[in-house]
Amino acid sequence: MKYISVNIKYLRKKKQLTQDDLALKIGVKRAMIGSYEESRAVPKLPLLQALAYYFDVPLNDLLDKDLSKITDSKNHISKIDLEGNNLRVLSTIVDKQNNELMTVVPAKAAAGYLNGYADVEFVESLTAFSLPLAEISHDRTYRIFQIKGDSMEPLPTGTYIICRYLDNWYNIKDGKTYVVLTKDDGIVYKRLYNRLEETKTLEMISDNHLYPPFSVHIENVLEVWQAIGLISFQLPDSDVPSLFKLNTMFTELKNEINTLKKAIG
Repeated sequence: MKYISVNIKYLRKKKQLTQDDLALKIGVKRAMIGSYEESRAVPKLPLLQALAYYFDVPLNDLLDKDLSKITDSKNHISKIDLEGNNLRVLSTIVDKQNNELMTVVPAKAAAGYLNGYADVEFVESLTAFSLPLAEISHDRTYRIFQIKGDSMEPLPTGTYIICRYLDNWYNIKDGKTYVVLTKDDGIVYKRLYNRLEETKTLEMISDNHLYPPFSVHIENVLEVWQAIGLISFQLPDSDVPSLFKLNTMFTELKNEINTLKKAIG
């Protein structure tokens, strides 16, 4: 924490902001900025997270490094914690027995989650519960995101995706589905292809092929959640052919074509 005061002042001046400007950006009074820069007060955790996010620096760097002496400050790639070794603050909710609960992020809260994902008070305002299933491990962090739109059809809009927190982004597996929190696009649910080694990007693929693939640079990524299940309240209609029925129909059609070929031959 010994560098927090000098770093706030350094980063503020680097962006050519007055104390009033910075206070407005992060939602505090100007006097608070002055007290932080003069070491008369220390920002609380939610405000530290807001400062790290606004200045685009890792939280542990903001606390433990003199950023004014880092000569490669333009090289953000070297600062990105791809493996999750440094401090990434993840706000969670626990019950009276200190067991972590599963937080639900409904579609209507998606925009708020982008701004408050690291804010304890915001996360506490979301619904949270335990899911007593064998597939849910007590030593992992889970969250449920509700998707919106048709880009991942046949999953209908409104489906809830059960996710497990992924700290090491190198472990993203090609072709698997993930919920990704991005700075520019908010909450995105896609199939990912890991291009971190080559281009420091994640390739996003929709199951609905009407939506073209796109890439997100890792600098734009805030959180990654691996999809492990889903909850949907839209049951399939009885007249929708199942995969087994479609396979049977295809086989019958293929046999009929072969029969016709033999008859013609």
